[in-house]
Amino acid sequence: MEDRAKGNAREWLISGTVAAGSNRRASKRRLRDATGSLILIGGGATATGEPIASFIRDTEARDGAPIVGFTTASSQVSLAREMWLSDLKRAGATNVAIPMVESREQASDPEIVEQVQRARGIFLGGGDQVKLVSCLSGTPLAEAIREAYLDGAIVCGTSAGAAALTKTTLAGNEVDEEGKLVEQYIGPGLGLLGYHTLVDTHFTQRRRLYRLFVAIAEFPALMGLGIDEDTALIVKREIGTVVGNGGVTFVDGNSVRYNNASDVTKGPELTISSLRVGIVGTGQKFNLRKRELEALLGSGESH
Repeated sequence: MEDRAKGNAREWLISGTVAAGSNRRASKRRLRDATGSLILIGGGATATGEPIASFIRDTEARDGAPIVGFTTASSQVSLAREMWLSDLKRAGATNVAIPMVESREQASDPEIVEQVQRARGIFLGGGDQVKLVSCLSGTPLAEAIREAYLDGAIVCGTSAGAAALTKTTLAGNEVDEEGKLVEQYIGPGLGLLGYHTLVDTHFTQRRRLYRLFVAIAEFPALMGLGIDEDTALIVKREIGTVVGNGGVTFVDGNSVRYNNASDVTKGPELTISSLRVGIVGTGQKFNLRKRELEALLGSGESH
């Protein structure tokens, strides 16, 4: 049943992506002109932690600015909704709503779309990023989130909610709770974060560095961003600032000299040389377009 559900989700994702692409082509507004910001949390966020505090502070939610959240990615949407309503209010939000969105029909509800259009902050909870993208992609709700971001809204995603915000989304290629290897999935995301990036979450805690190596070996033009738990990368235009208790690991494939990913048939055969890997610590800024620390760019150094 679960495999069938995931297969259906991927079918929806393909059809939804076509529709989403049509919507974006019809719009002359480009993401590089966005006046909003993205808060990408690596999961494990708490109501009292700095990542959620940054979201509340930047949206002015303590002063009544409206926040709209979605727990669509969760396997238990209603339970996750109650949890995040409680946590966001505990963090200081005084005007927060989390409408139930479990289907593409609900993602086309004009009242929910209007809530997003009025929101200062938009929150996407964790779960399964493929489920989230397949449900929202190409719908009026997804377009409303994009337009709100262009107009200055703060869009915050945690765990799957963060992974889904890129143009390309990563999932799978790790062992599930039953001990079975889940096939790697790399496909379209919601498209708010460009710069040819992939976002991975729970990064240090779930030892996902090798997963990111494999993904970048297959798609070396991409840059992987591994975000630790209770840690956020706050992105304004091309600059990302790290806040919270951990760091952000970047994996850049642009300088790879040897890569046999297209030839291997088994994981242990993978060989890749000259991947560029670094860690961005709390308080540091990283230029996503130039793929380098702002501290180095400011000093005139380069890689």
